[in-house]
Amino acid sequence: MTSKNTICLWFNGTALDAAEFYAKTFPDSAVKAVHHAPSDFPSGKKGDVLTVEFTVAGIPCVGLNGGPAFQHSEAFSFQISTEDQEETDRLWNAIVNNGGQESACGWCKDKWGLSWQISPRVLVEAVAGPDPVVAKRVFEAMMTMKKIDIAAIEAARDA
Repeated sequence: MTSKNTICLWFNGTALDAAEFYAKTFPDSAVKAVHHAPSDFPSGKKGDVLTVEFTVAGIPCVGLNGGPAFQHSEAFSFQISTEDQEETDRLWNAIVNNGGQESACGWCKDKWGLSWQISPRVLVEAVAGPDPVVAKRVFEAMMTMKKIDIAAIEAARDA
């Protein structure tokens, strides 16, 4: 079944590189199709990669090589749920060590400028849970972190 909603991400000639990185990094991700420009366009030539259809963690996306006019911002991010510290570390390190950069509270940015929230389930469940005292402790612990430390989150939850 084809999704009625697809996230379109603007790139400056690097849509295929980004899609291939996401496909090898995130589970349930793949490059589905590569489409070439049928003629010249403002930021490219006939035959250049124009769009790339791919999925990120099961979410359908299209990468558009639209040129340098627009940049990504933190106003959009992928939030990826992780089950344990190993998965959290693997995804975080894949992004940061591939030309990305760390941010705060589980956020990082890839080398193409897209923001990612690498969010362990234990963190999300504690902050959104029914106990406001626990939520506050966990939230305050998270605010001191870049990459999320699950042991520290669990300690704050259980204190």
